[in-house]
Amino acid sequence: SHSPEEKVELRKKVTLLRGISIITGTIIGAGIFISPKGILKNSGSVGMSLVVWIACGILSLFGALSYAELGTSIKKSGGHYTYILEAFGPQVAFMRMWVDMIAIRPAGLAVIALAFGRYILEPIFMPCGVPEIAIKLATTIGLTAVMYLNSMSVSWTARIQIFLTFSKLLTIAIIIVPGVYLLFKGETKNFENAFEVNTIHLSGLPLAFYSGMFAYAGWFYLNFVTEEVENPERTVPLAICISMVIVMICYTMTNVAYYTVMSAEELLASDAVAVTFAEKLMGNFSVAVPVFVALSCFGSMNGCLFAISRMFFVASREGQLPEVLSMIHIRRHTPLPAVIVLYPITLLILFLGDIYSLLNFMSFLRWLFIGVAVIGLIYMRYTRPDMPRPFKVPIFIPAVFSLTCFFMVFLSLYSDPINTGIGFAISLTGIPAYYIFIHCERKPKWFQKLSDSVNRSLQIILEVVPADQ
Repeated sequence: SHSPEEKVELRKKVTLLRGISIITGTIIGAGIFISPKGILKNSGSVGMSLVVWIACGILSLFGALSYAELGTSIKKSGGHYTYILEAFGPQVAFMRMWVDMIAIRPAGLAVIALAFGRYILEPIFMPCGVPEIAIKLATTIGLTAVMYLNSMSVSWTARIQIFLTFSKLLTIAIIIVPGVYLLFKGETKNFENAFEVNTIHLSGLPLAFYSGMFAYAGWFYLNFVTEEVENPERTVPLAICISMVIVMICYTMTNVAYYTVMSAEELLASDAVAVTFAEKLMGNFSVAVPVFVALSCFGSMNGCLFAISRMFFVASREGQLPEVLSMIHIRRHTPLPAVIVLYPITLLILFLGDIYSLLNFMSFLRWLFIGVAVIGLIYMRYTRPDMPRPFKVPIFIPAVFSLTCFFMVFLSLYSDPINTGIGFAISLTGIPAYYIFIHCERKPKWFQKLSDSVNRSLQIILEVVPADQ
């Protein structure tokens, strides 16, 4: 009944520029405004912390290149999930997706959303602290706005993403330019003995790497939307490499600027590094900085949700999630159900959980599964040598990267066994879930009937239809 142009599907709307803005826009989120403190604390000195920033950038680039190979040889959306599915089969992939859905994503979204809430209220309540309940309300409003935007229009989501990416790079420029200017004027006292040996603790380095990799995390976002990328063989690797270089330069220079204006002690004492920096340097103008940081967090929420909803979309298409999640809105061509599914879980975590402990179990699970996906790349080199690989990386790159991942994971087992244990327990709930929801082919009649009617009524309420394959 449809004319050929009218196919209901996710259209190819991601160009190279949009790809770069999805990646840089999602990576440069709260990370650079939050992580410098953790890295300095755990690396022990100014010089060492800059080394950690650069090293994390290079490691992330390794991870990104491995993902570029995975993304160009497996041209399906869905990121980590799809690669684990191809390499290790549906059980492992389901576990990954389950953990993502009930824990990693909602917690990650909640953390960025909270940063958004805190920074956007900062100028209103200056110089007093912001009350917690106000932060939670602002956070909820921000989350709701992002959800609404993503379920309304794909091209508006991408347009706003480009705008937010520019405002982010502007924030970073506002920090870097005066910082470097002061540096050239001779403000170098904080760099004089940058590598004091007595303060470097090797035990803290893995934790510093954790913070650093958190700040760079996001290089895998384009892989979630491979199917919507124009000419992916060329665009995916190119967008990934350009973005990583941009981000690495921004991060290192931002830190240099921070250290020019603040001593290490001042940086450690600050709650919101970017705001302290602004107050020291710009006096009255400093109100603008938290607003920009809030916009930047909003951009991360937007990019994260855009990418992640595609993962649920693909999982549902593979038959591992309820069918309604792979349906598309009739008029708006957005995967609406896959977008809203995270909303209730995120709000629950936001109002119940202590976010920081959550972040700890999540980062453990996240690196574990990213390591598994990259091991999958090496594994498929041997099991499927004839697979088309338009973009091939030297084997030592995925090897070094997956070793780093597992190294970080084992060290977190050692340094924070309780949270890691909880994270592990959460991921094990995926096993019964797999057998209940998927494996049992012969589901009881009533279960089948119930899920069909729920599916149908959701379809009517949300106005969605199955995508044409």
